[in-house]
This record gives sequence, structure tokens and C-alpha cells, in this order.
Amino acid sequence: MTAGRQAVEGQGNEVTLLGRLFVRGAVEVVTGLHIGGGAGALAIGGVDNPVIREGLTQRPYLPGSSLKGKMRSLAEKATGAAQTFSIGRDVRVHVCQTSEGYQTCRVCPVFGTLGQQAFSRPTRLLARDAFLSPESVERLERARTDLPFTEVKWEAAIDRVTSAATPRQVERVPAGAVFAPFELVYSVYEAADLERFRWLAGMMKLLEDDYLGGLGSRGGGKIQLP
Repeated sequence: MTAGRQAVEGQGNEVTLLGRLFVRGAVEVVTGLHIGGGAGALAIGGVDNPVIREGLTQRPYLPGSSLKGKMRSLAEKATGAAQTFSIGRDVRVHVCQTSEGYQTCRVCPVFGTLGQQAFSRPTRLLARDAFLSPESVERLERARTDLPFTEVKWEAAIDRVTSAATPRQVERVPAGAVFAPFELVYSVYEAADLERFRWLAGMMKLLEDDYLGGLGSRGGGKIQLP
């Protein structure tokens, strides 16, 4: 993983872009990775839970939104941030409600706010989509996987009273696959952003200790950032 700095100067009405920090590297799949796709992906193999795939190549990829969203979730847990903003019916996240709270918040300046707060500033962190490395594409094309570039894991939900089992299929990117290069772009608007960037590096370590995508409590989704 590498980091570099590009000097960029710009003047807006309220903020000045002082520069950008780039973090580039690779995401290695340690245990099978499932990041769900849309209903259109069902036609590929008819599995119950398909992965997201590129439209042109039909290869699985790692959405930047999944990477950034998981890091935000871990950041909220690590800081004990109150869940103050509702997204839909069942999902709540942290969004600062006051200017004072925003200035001391670890989460909102880095990952952005999800409302129209007058006190908020531009999001610092941008996460780009990452695609299978050429080496991984070659290895998976040679492998005898259940579906193109992916494996199918069978799971079963067990009725606690009758012991009846309901099987389901989960599509996963196999362990050993590498998404590279991945890129995080971090914008610097004030001196405090440099300290926030060092804190963000800790969230990347938490991500390695946790999981990405779905079904992490069942063993999947462990990644490594070489």
C-alpha cells in the first residue's frame, strides 16, 4: 500500500482545497467475499444471493461504496457516535446535528454528512471501485469454479423447533483473489485534516480485523490490505 501527495490549490466561496493524499494498494480476499448484486445477476447462475458484477465483462468487482460504507460503520462504532439520521425504514447512521458537534466529530468531516446541514463541508474521503487484478482474472479463468470467477457456498437455516432445514446458495469471490489497484483519495481543506487522515489509517486496520460485504459472522469477508 502506498500513499502520495499531490499539491492542488483552489479557492471557493467557503473552502480552499490545499491538497490531496492518495492511498493505493490491493485488497486480497482471505475468506470468500460476498457483495450482493441486483436481481439482473440472477440469470447468470440462478443462485439465491448473487454477487455484483461488471456490466461489460461480468467479472465481480469491489464497489468503492462498499469499502467506504464499511469503514464509516466501523468508525461510528469505534467513536460511539449516536445514530441520529434515518435512511429508509430500518437503517440509522450518525450525522452531526450542530456546528459544534461537526467540528469535534471524527466521522462526518471524513465520510461526509447525509443531509443538508449548513455547517458541513465537503467530504474528505473518496473511494474508487476496484477490479480483479490481471493475475486473479487469469487464475480464476483456469480454475474450476462453480460460476465464472466465483464459487457457490451452500448454507441452511435450521428451524429451532422442528430441525427442518431451508437451504440457500450464496455466491462468493474465492479466497486468494485480489482486487487491484484500489484507490482512496483524501482531500485536505485545513490543518486538522492531516490528523484526521492518521485516524483514518486506523479505520483501515479495523477493516482488516472485521469483514467486508455480507455473511461475515459465518466466516466470509475477511480481507487483507497488503
